[in-house]
Amino acid sequence: MEVILLKDVEKVGLRGDVVSVARGYARNFLIPRQLAEPATPGKVEQMRKRDARRALQEARSAEQAETIAEKLRKTVLRFEKKAGPTGVLFGSVTPSDIADEIWRTRKIRIDRRKIGLSDPLKRVGSFAVPIHIFEEVSVDVKTLVVPEGGELTPEQEITVAPGEPVSEPVSEEPEAPAAEVELSEDETAADETAADEPAEDATAADETADSAS
Repeated sequence: MEVILLKDVEKVGLRGDVVSVARGYARNFLIPRQLAEPATPGKVEQMRKRDARRALQEARSAEQAETIAEKLRKTVLRFEKKAGPTGVLFGSVTPSDIADEIWRTRKIRIDRRKIGLSDPLKRVGSFAVPIHIFEEVSVDVKTLVVPEGGELTPEQEITVAPGEPVSEPVSEEPEAPAAEVELSEDETAADETAADEPAEDATAADETADSAS
């Protein structure tokens, strides 16, 4: 069954894509959750015309692309999401979310398919999201995903590429003092005996020398 995705669906496609899925998956999951709608000829044509209009707002030359790239280099996107204590999101930030936020904040139209996220962002942190603008022109856009009502920790503020693990703070533990070795009574006695033996040998040697003389 062919459907038009109304939202980004992981492992299926991006918003606006016409995809073929199992009828049961469409009827029981995608459509009831308003993630997709049946791909009727009228709806498909409507989506095609909308995409064509949006394409006219995208960069159509290297010069336009460089101008857009310069603006995006100075742009910091911010998403507040519900997250658990370990920083994992209850949800995600998708390419369509990023394209929408760029349009809302900068009025720059970016095709969601040109946003280089192999997987949605699923944890809090600071990410350098790659965006292909035109031919050889690309740019990394700083994207902050912060917990709802909170801020990032200093470790989470370090910008990384999507998919790269965020470094965790390393706890410094004091070095344990060197263990003192206590000798047993037998070992102590053995050491004292070993220390006395050379003296006894020397005494015996002296006595032998005297008797020989």
